[in-house]
Amino acid sequence: MKNAELTPRCVFDQFAKINTIPRPSKHEEKMIAYLVDFGKSHGFETQVDATGNVLIKKPATPGYEDRKTVVLQSHMDMVCDKLVDIDFDFMNDAIQTYVDGEWLRAKGTTLGADDGIGDAIELAILDSTDIEHGPIECLFTVDEETGLTGAFGLQSGFMSGDMLINLDSEDEGQIFVSCAGGITTEARFHFTREAAPSGMFFLKASLKGLNGGHSGDDINKKRANAIKILSRFLYTVQEKYGLRLAQFKSGKLHNAIPRDGVIVFCVPTDKKEEVRAAWNIFASEVEEEYHVTDTGMVFAMESADAEPVLPADVSCRFIQAMQALDNGVFAMCQDEELSWLVETSSNVASVQPTDDGLAVVASQRSNVMSNLRNMANTVKALFQLAGAEVIQGDGYPAWKMNPNSDLTKIVVETYRRLFGKDPKVLGIHAGLECGLFSERYPNMDMVSFGPTLRGVHTPDECLHIPTVQMVWDHLLEILKNIPAKS
Repeated sequence: MKNAELTPRCVFDQFAKINTIPRPSKHEEKMIAYLVDFGKSHGFETQVDATGNVLIKKPATPGYEDRKTVVLQSHMDMVCDKLVDIDFDFMNDAIQTYVDGEWLRAKGTTLGADDGIGDAIELAILDSTDIEHGPIECLFTVDEETGLTGAFGLQSGFMSGDMLINLDSEDEGQIFVSCAGGITTEARFHFTREAAPSGMFFLKASLKGLNGGHSGDDINKKRANAIKILSRFLYTVQEKYGLRLAQFKSGKLHNAIPRDGVIVFCVPTDKKEEVRAAWNIFASEVEEEYHVTDTGMVFAMESADAEPVLPADVSCRFIQAMQALDNGVFAMCQDEELSWLVETSSNVASVQPTDDGLAVVASQRSNVMSNLRNMANTVKALFQLAGAEVIQGDGYPAWKMNPNSDLTKIVVETYRRLFGKDPKVLGIHAGLECGLFSERYPNMDMVSFGPTLRGVHTPDECLHIPTVQMVWDHLLEILKNIPAKS
């Protein structure tokens, strides 16, 4: 990474260091150690809670001691995804970045700017000696991406700030003041594989090259879901020719739209050519459906070796369930001023083999908690009808907008003064840790913003370099204008 091309230099230097540290979700030990050493080496009070969250406190600069304490917050883990033909070990290898015009990208992997750039901004603030600010607390949470574990484990009293700025949003110029809640539903189909009936021919079908994306931010963009496409084909073949499923593998992350997948199944030998022809027709039709959003999809089918298959009744029920499973936007917000915002959705995230069957993961989101439960129950009921074991957690809450937020007013006024235009004050369909913070710190004033990212949770993830400078300048102006304690 050529730091000379990147400003503010102090932020990108920190980001370069962070990307040498392995930090997959649930494996943040090296990042925790780095943060603790960073805080202590600067002489700052540094704490680690039982969950692994790190809090570093920086005193006010002279003349700002009476200001309200501001918490700057980001999560230290990253989504780990790579292109299928890239050899990369997220537990040991450093992310390799490069500049592509105005964008910073990684070579075949996720970039880690979600939320490594937020971490870098916090560390640059901590490292600075020439910034005007009141008391600051920098909070780095663990395991945001796979379950908000750090935010769930955060106890009341760990932070002492009056205001919190979450640095985990992905569109510069947009200030988020509310977010969706979410629930993850897992369905487990238990069975013992058996030999395929005689007279069956095995086929392997695959799909790759989809855009995928974030299951919250991108769910309304009509992007193709590899699981749903493969399930559609299985259902039509099952209805017309009969088949037995042997394998279904697609998706890795509960909060990402799956980009590729593989299925192995068998059909009566005398129907194999008809099935091949049906696949080619199906591929053409799906490519036309998604000719705007997913122009790079690649369909393939080949003969496969015989292998054990699902029992007939399980194979049938599984395929029927996957065809019927709701995916995409369920409802838009009813409020006229928020009619553009997705209210409720569900994303079929992964299908993976287990020791005794197949596991399906789907994630439901909503800004309305009653409809979140309704959506989750809809998915649960479908899997129950299909005979699966269904596991659901309590989920995480939505973050409700505070119409009297002093922090929002400061953020908007400083943005207008700096850039000569108003930012957009919005809600977001994705989940943010602010929802959980608001439960434990109900009086804390909160907003979320950050530089522009695209392709998050995929190897296409990229960071718009000029917006980092804009966010940095804006944050410094906010810190200078935090009011005194009443």
